[in-house]
Amino acid sequence: MQKSKVDEFFRRLSLANPEPRTELEYANPYTLLVAVVLSAQATDVGVNRATGPLFRLVDNPQAMVELGEARLKEFIKTIGLFNTKARNVIELSRILVERHGGAVPADRDLLESLPGVGRKTANVVMNVAFGAPTIAVDTHIFRVSNRTGLAPGATPLAVEEKLEKVVPARWRLHAHHWLILHGRYVCQARKPKCPECTVRDLCAFKGKVTAA
Repeated sequence: MQKSKVDEFFRRLSLANPEPRTELEYANPYTLLVAVVLSAQATDVGVNRATGPLFRLVDNPQAMVELGEARLKEFIKTIGLFNTKARNVIELSRILVERHGGAVPADRDLLESLPGVGRKTANVVMNVAFGAPTIAVDTHIFRVSNRTGLAPGATPLAVEEKLEKVVPARWRLHAHHWLILHGRYVCQARKPKCPECTVRDLCAFKGKVTAA
């Protein structure tokens, strides 16, 4: 996609949603980190349903360690892969207490060293909690980037690197959320809502739906 079109692409998304935010509910960087870890292969709605009661009781790594893996599982048992996720959350909480003074590090490499935290999760935390212009490529961003021709790539990392090159600096901070929300609610996988898409004339998708 041409540079001028990329700028217009994000200008239009920004007009529709000037201050996009994550749909995960959290109270601080730590609860955000936990919520993002739990959201892997799960919906934000499902995660929020589980973490609402959990975060009212636990909002820091020391309290999570004290809660323990067995009790944590009771809170998150409705979330997919909850056994593995519970183990990872307890272990990453222990590491935060022992190595980082109970604080979530504002460093992608340190975040990725935590159990259950991959590049995508680290990018989300860096962006949402610390205001870094990172772009976490999930299934929605991967689809939108390839389908529209914005930043085509064969892997999430390839798409991320392409987006970092093509997204103008003034749009970089919120690009992650604009693309996720666009993919979640408009450029959907099975039935994209092309007639109501604000960037449809900029999109290279050959299978555009022309009528509602």
